[in-house]
Amino acid sequence: MDFRIADTFTDSLARLPGEEQKAVKTTAFDLQMNPVNPGMSLHKLDRARDPNFWSVRVSSDIRLIVHKTATSLLLCYVDHHDKAYQWAERRKLETHPKTGAAQLVEIRERVEEIPIPKYFSPERPASTQTNSVKPVLFTRISDDELLGYGVPREWLADVRAANEDSLLDLTDHLPAEASEALLELATGGVPRASVRVRRGKASDRMSFDPNALYDLNIRSEIEAEQSASSAAFAHPDAQRRFRTIVGVEELERAFAFPWDKWTIFLHPAQREWVEKDYSGPARVSGSAGTGKTIVALHRAAHLARANPEGRILLATFSDALAHALRIKLRRLISNTPMLGERIEVHAMNAIGERLYELQFGRPRLASTEEIRGLLDAASAAHPEHRFSASFLLSEWQDVVDGWQLDSWESYRDVQRLGRKTRLPEARRALLWSIYQAVRAELQQRGWTTHAGMFGRLADELPGRRHPPFDFAVIDEAQDINVAQLKFLAALGAGRPNALFFAGDLGQRIFQQPFSWKSLGVDIRGRSRTLHINYRTSHQIRMQADHLLAPEVSDVDGNIEERRGTVSVFNGPAPTVGSFPSADVESASVGDWLRQRIEDGIAPQELGVFVRSPAELDRARAALASAELPFKVLDDHTQTTPGHVSICTMHLAKGLEFRAVAVMACDDEVVPLQLRLESVTDDADLEEVYNTERHLLYVACTRARDQLMVSGVEPVSEFLDDLLRGR
Repeated sequence: MDFRIADTFTDSLARLPGEEQKAVKTTAFDLQMNPVNPGMSLHKLDRARDPNFWSVRVSSDIRLIVHKTATSLLLCYVDHHDKAYQWAERRKLETHPKTGAAQLVEIRERVEEIPIPKYFSPERPASTQTNSVKPVLFTRISDDELLGYGVPREWLADVRAANEDSLLDLTDHLPAEASEALLELATGGVPRASVRVRRGKASDRMSFDPNALYDLNIRSEIEAEQSASSAAFAHPDAQRRFRTIVGVEELERAFAFPWDKWTIFLHPAQREWVEKDYSGPARVSGSAGTGKTIVALHRAAHLARANPEGRILLATFSDALAHALRIKLRRLISNTPMLGERIEVHAMNAIGERLYELQFGRPRLASTEEIRGLLDAASAAHPEHRFSASFLLSEWQDVVDGWQLDSWESYRDVQRLGRKTRLPEARRALLWSIYQAVRAELQQRGWTTHAGMFGRLADELPGRRHPPFDFAVIDEAQDINVAQLKFLAALGAGRPNALFFAGDLGQRIFQQPFSWKSLGVDIRGRSRTLHINYRTSHQIRMQADHLLAPEVSDVDGNIEERRGTVSVFNGPAPTVGSFPSADVESASVGDWLRQRIEDGIAPQELGVFVRSPAELDRARAALASAELPFKVLDDHTQTTPGHVSICTMHLAKGLEFRAVAVMACDDEVVPLQLRLESVTDDADLEEVYNTERHLLYVACTRARDQLMVSGVEPVSEFLDDLLRGR
């Protein structure tokens, strides 16, 4: 007997208190071991439209809804008695007539109006005869096309009547593939129709036994039913909501992780970009929540499967993000753990240090404070320079060390794409004398920098017979720097499928823009933008998108089109507020967080972000007001069960929470006044504003369901942009 769980079951299970969840899990394990155990108290639902819906008694008030046939058992839903029965009475499990995918379809309830004869109908005033209803959206789409997108037949009339105002409410009642297709059609896109999965006949797999005709007929009926069921559940659209469970250990894993975390769902439309062969470097992009990291994970696993001897590097920006990737990768390849032996997951700097140590010995890396000290000493010999300490450091990091410039000529002639300040040659010559002294001091002390480390590795790689990795998949690619990209270009030089990037230019918060093409990484013609947002509600995404331009382009002219991105679920509108003092703000945020707990959100599903460490005390005060335990995250710590997470916006990258509060968005905090004061040229000021906008966008889009953004009056000018999204 096939044993399956539906996403509706795991979602409903997560809403129950801990003790009730334990009882449900125990019942589910018992069902898996023996579905026909008379002690399970199965009760057939008389009022359900689907004759195969049964209830299972978990406790005096908790009921588990299952769909039971002779060959399969599906865990569908769990709740208190009346709510569980009501859910089952409004659903049925069916195979879509066009796509062949299994669907739990909500039954459309219709109220028919009984006509009453009218003997007098007064003429309405002219002002009321104007039709103010918005036009319907899908008049040009045939029923056959709508069915091809997975729309259930009984919902066709509702889809045909949908307009801009009613569409999102309608999609809440439809299967995910149908909702996504309608949203894409409504925004001008052309979704891909579902492909029907072919199934074989039972007779193709059976041998005829003339001595057991009766048994054969019984087996034929059962196998035919099982074949049809398996094909319906094998459809890619069905696999996103139903999981076939084999063995107790797999069921334990399913219960150990939330549904959307454990499955690491890859949308069928994205599979093409995961499995495609590329003649050169390729990149997927898209706004927050569109599944770029999931595509990167599946790409790494696909490369490992397709190349049994291949070694794959899966890398990202920071140690914290690399740790999160390892967890997701383990979940993805749990059924084939041997793949993990050939996929290494690292932060970019960490893998650089490891490879450098293997080739040249342990690097002696100069810290930022040590570099700042060398710059101070070198600039003291040129008191006439009049450059600020912050400018000297940023010019070193972004230009001199970033590009590994080793001569006056290279510094004089470098294209300053990442630094827009225009410097006359005489001032550049003065700056170079300072940086030349710093470079000499580094060499004398035997120190290097991360950029120098990657530069040496890049120079050494072409001479190797076998590179350390055959393939590299890079997540959060918008924040890799010049030296890291030089290294990757050398790693994948001339080999198809060697380099795959996933990132979002709208989330670039650490690096200045620069030309990838100039470093040998040309993604033109091999770039794809994802447009379906699975993580963030429509309301949060709409408001956050107002922080950014409708399209973003890189230095090489590759455009990421943000128009047409759609979210697949609704939620409450974000709360954007201003307060007269920090104390009042902390108290209000504390009230908001406490309300989220009362709504059933667990503490570890809440995040509080601020712009910089200077504002962390305001976040602590909010948690103290809410009387909630919390953990302040740094580069190496992860979320802690039972604790609300607090961190800066920079550390929020890669994190996901059901509800997020973004605090302390004051006028001189976002954008940060210290950054604005360090700018020496108006052209550079635009880049500072852009990255500060990106930073707030990253913080807001960490929220799945609910978002609060607040500040003390006068608040950040960026909050006006957020409010435009309403």
